[in-house]
Order: sequence, then structure tokens, then C-alpha cells
Amino acid sequence: MKVYKVSNVEVVLLQGDITDVEADAIVNAANQYLEHGGGVARAIVRKGGEVIQLESREWVRRYGPVPVGGVAVTSAGNLKARYVIHAVGPVYGDPEGDAKLASAVRNSLAKAEELGLESIALPAISTGVFGYPIRRAASIMAEVLKKYSYRSLRKILVVLYTGEAYKEFESVFDEVLGKRSP
Repeated sequence: MKVYKVSNVEVVLLQGDITDVEADAIVNAANQYLEHGGGVARAIVRKGGEVIQLESREWVRRYGPVPVGGVAVTSAGNLKARYVIHAVGPVYGDPEGDAKLASAVRNSLAKAEELGLESIALPAISTGVFGYPIRRAASIMAEVLKKYSYRSLRKILVVLYTGEAYKEFESVFDEVLGKRSP
């Protein structure tokens, strides 16, 4: 675990399972149709309960597919969080992918603030089946976290499942956000 300070916000980098962390909202790396069949999305539904998938389908039925870079919100079922913010990142290779990934991170933070939340947990959006290189995704996320104008958020957990992802994010965050606590 490593802690960085950005404005009045504590950014905590940790390796682990995002479904186990305590935060007001956890972010799901979702697809446009909010069908949670694999990766982080499947883990969230498995642990939080089928209600998350059912609410996701209702969201898509009501509003249509979530645009790439956009977000949708459901309850968090049995998770420790109050909400799941479903962020749709780009597939690697999209010519506007970097901007869309930055948008997915920024929109996740904005939705948390719209809900008046103080804490949010983010995964490495788009680095799973969407194929984004981990270091590039880390760099995009770090820049968004550094430049965002925070209002209610006080704590951001960046939760990485593998040791490899943690090391890449740590290296990038040290460069962009500055070295902090061990």
C-alpha cells in the first residue's frame, strides 16, 4: 500500500480485490451494455449479488447503452459500498482511446461527487479484456487524479488485482503524483 496526497484528497494505491474494500462507491470496468460476464465486473456481481446485474439491465433498458467514457450507477447489493459506478473504458487501439479512458475516470469521480460521496475505489479500467497497456492506463489515471477539481471526495482507493499491475501503477504514480509514504 502506498499513499499519495492530491489537493485535500488521499490517493491510496493497493493490491487486492476491489470487492473487499470499504468505500462509498466502487467503480466497475464495464462494457456498454452493462453485461457483467467477466473480470472485475463478474467479481462484483458474484460478491454483490445478482441485483447489480438486474439493475444494470434496467439502466440500459431505460437509457440505452452507456457511451464509451461514460458511467452508470446501480446499488452495490451485498458489497461494503453504497453504489457501483459502472465506467465504460475504451478498447485498446481506439484512436481516441486515451481521451475516452481519461473521460471514464473523470466521469467516475464526477458521479461520486454528484452523489455527495467521500470515498471511491477504482480498478485499472480497460486493462483486462479491453487490452489497454497497464502503464499507459496508469499514466492516464494519474493525470486525471492530479488535475481533477475535488469537492466532496476525500479518499480514492486505486485497487489493483495483480502484483504486476501494482508495480506499474506505483512507478507511474511516484512520477506523476510524487513519492509519499511506503
